Amino acid sequence: MVATSSSPSQKARTHMKHPVIDSDGHVLEMGPLLMDYVRDVGGGEMVKRLNARNASGGYWSMSPKERRDKWMGASTFWVNTGNTVDRATASLPRLLHSRMDELGMDFTVLYPTLGLSWQRIPEDDDLRRVLCRALNTYHADIYREYSDRLTPAAAIPMQTPTEAIEELEHSIKVLGLKAAMLNGYAERPVSWVNADTAPAEMSGRMDTFGIDSDYDYDQVWAKCVELGVAPTFHTGSQRFGTRRSYSNYMCNQIGHFAAAADSLCKSLFMGGVTRRFPTLKFGFLECGVGWACTLYSDLISHWRKRNGKVINWLDPQRMDREELKGLIAEYGDDSISDKHEALLDHFTRKEPVPDELDNWAPCLIDKAEDIRDLFVPNFFFGCEADDPINAWAFNDKINPFGARLRAIFSSDISHWDVPDMRDTVAEAYELVEHGLITDDDLRDFTFTNPVALFGGMNPDFFKGTRVEAEVAKLLKAGA
Repeated sequence: MVATSSSPSQKARTHMKHPVIDSDGHVLEMGPLLMDYVRDVGGGEMVKRLNARNASGGYWSMSPKERRDKWMGASTFWVNTGNTVDRATASLPRLLHSRMDELGMDFTVLYPTLGLSWQRIPEDDDLRRVLCRALNTYHADIYREYSDRLTPAAAIPMQTPTEAIEELEHSIKVLGLKAAMLNGYAERPVSWVNADTAPAEMSGRMDTFGIDSDYDYDQVWAKCVELGVAPTFHTGSQRFGTRRSYSNYMCNQIGHFAAAADSLCKSLFMGGVTRRFPTLKFGFLECGVGWACTLYSDLISHWRKRNGKVINWLDPQRMDREELKGLIAEYGDDSISDKHEALLDHFTRKEPVPDELDNWAPCLIDKAEDIRDLFVPNFFFGCEADDPINAWAFNDKINPFGARLRAIFSSDISHWDVPDMRDTVAEAYELVEHGLITDDDLRDFTFTNPVALFGGMNPDFFKGTRVEAEVAKLLKAGA
């Protein structure tokens, strides 16, 4: 059934003198079995509500004209692997466990597929919470026997801090899960929009938990620290904002994880979350690292020009009116000869300002290097193996202050962008073969950084696993 000859990733693995940890594999849930869990947790009524929601049609029930009239963003299709063995591997824990050597991996953190949508059902609080609880129980049960090499992540709804904390507590303390996938935003209504006539993705706003949130999500971050769990986010932005082609899924899909991660990461940083929780580590998955390198550099350059100590130089009323008057008189042409006073008033007019001029106040930044220290240690970026931009994370000649951003190997096995699970580690190794990164960079990508994310929050995360001994050495050395 499964090929016995050495796979490309097995061959690549022979060049690596360290374990390979996959920080973002995926599972494809077995629907008939999972529905038993939904029924156990929420009763038959919840199954009916889920079925009714699934049958509502949405995009696929509309004609092309209706899609255009409502500008309904093109929906996803054929999102899972079409490889027969890989499709079975994505659902059957024992098969995945038996193939790990063939895939060139020592350990993988597995993320739900249905959880990506079940976490974000804003219109039905009860259904959303029941589905997440059922999903987490299902994964805890079917993967428990294979915990030496596989661990599933819990799906944590984030519509309110209360529900997030309750599901974190249950998943970690009761179910024994170690990883957590938090939804990257909560959908909130906007009062002036008619939700009955506007498409769902146009009728609200995205609450990203840091800036302008409806709730104090510090409660959630504090709970993550208490439980020793890294909040990781696997949230997209298809069909929102400019990603709203009504006819082309690829147009909406390309870059959407990066766009969502950028919004969330920026909100957390500007909201001062990493200042208040210096030990907390966040993971942004399936989004690459190019956007993060740009964001990191942009934060530094913008702070230098608009921090609280220098922002006042932009106040138009600071200008010397007499000096300006002289410049206008000397260099102005006849077209403004009768407008000198009006121009003076125009250039020096008082402009409205916020109560707090310093937009960086929550971060308590004194010098540009503080941005490095509040960004680099706390944020981790899931990168698929075939992305050459992964090399940017390790380029300390380009990244300000010689920073090496914490990119982590994230295979995304089970979904359409991995035609063959046996290739992902080999694709990661190609960056070394092409001279884009070093062997040490690859070690950070596939081992050191994943350990820092998960083991940095919970030193026992890898206890009892195939990589326990190597991880212990790394943590002892201060990873």
